Amino acid sequence: MNPRDSAAELEKTIERYNDAWNAHDVEAILGFHAPGMVFENHTAGERVEGDEVGPHLARIFDHWPDLRFRGRRLYARDGLVVSEWTASATDDEGRKLEWDGVDVFPFENGLILRKDVYSSSHRPRMLES
Repeated sequence: MNPRDSAAELEKTIERYNDAWNAHDVEAILGFHAPGMVFENHTAGERVEGDEVGPHLARIFDHWPDLRFRGRRLYARDGLVVSEWTASATDDEGRKLEWDGVDVFPFENGLILRKDVYSSSHRPRMLES
């Protein structure tokens, strides 16, 4: 096993990855991905891979300019991370929304092979203004 795939190293990697997501830094996010990486949001029915991932992420950030993630729990073992999170954003009508989700990340050589997203985004909570 590559030492970069140890549970302890993957916890650090996901922390930096999450920081890049909250900064909306597409290039930094892509730097964590293996070539040919698959991004699949099972809730939204979206699947992209390889060179399609960057433009897909940019569209997400364009649609949700204040999108932020807060980690709730992280489960790491050698070569795999499962991350529970809560997202918040403002919709097109100005409503503050929040939803929960889980990401599953298999790794190889310290890089993300897949990001499988499962969330309650189809039924977000509306937050008080």
